[in-house]
Amino acid sequence: MNAEDVVRYLQDDPGFFEDYAELLAQIYIPHPHGGRAIPIAERQILTLREKSRMLEGKLSELIQFGEENDAIGEKMHRLCLALFPAADLQALLQALYYNLREDFAVPHAALRVWRGTGKGAEFAPAAEELRQYAGALDQAYCGPDSNPALLSWFGDAAAQLRSSACMPLRDAGGECFGMLVLASEDPKRFYPEMGTLYLKRLSELLSAALRRYL
Repeated sequence: MNAEDVVRYLQDDPGFFEDYAELLAQIYIPHPHGGRAIPIAERQILTLREKSRMLEGKLSELIQFGEENDAIGEKMHRLCLALFPAADLQALLQALYYNLREDFAVPHAALRVWRGTGKGAEFAPAAEELRQYAGALDQAYCGPDSNPALLSWFGDAAAQLRSSACMPLRDAGGECFGMLVLASEDPKRFYPEMGTLYLKRLSELLSAALRRYL
């Protein structure tokens, strides 16, 4: 019999160790963390303890993720409460930038809208390549960005930026009319593998708020 045959036999015959209970006290196997031999029952206890620690670690991780998601959800709620009572477009933009900076700790944010008319950098002409890029995004892009046309939106801070998140803004029909970009000097703040659910909600929220003024 090879090892697989032994494993299959013991799995198919759970009563084996009931018939030969004395074997449990006679079989010694290597300790997983040392060279000494230990009884099979002790090895089973060690295995259960290792599984218990692993499960506790996963549970702790899930709890942490849940707490982080709750915190982000609360921030999104506060942002919503700040955007929709805004009396005009300027008040809306001030609320947006304030909440992104103070509540979400996003050091740099740039918004461009290429529909309607208005004052300020938000309505400055955007390069055609960026308009096409935004329109082609089906979800937020996160990661490093060295596009000079995009970095120019951040003025003197552009040279220090190492990561960004780009979110298209769309009307009710799905047509892109602008883009919001969040940026940071930290290269790990926005990275390709990060989740984009809340970024998607942010872009939808801002799109709905802006449509009132466009």
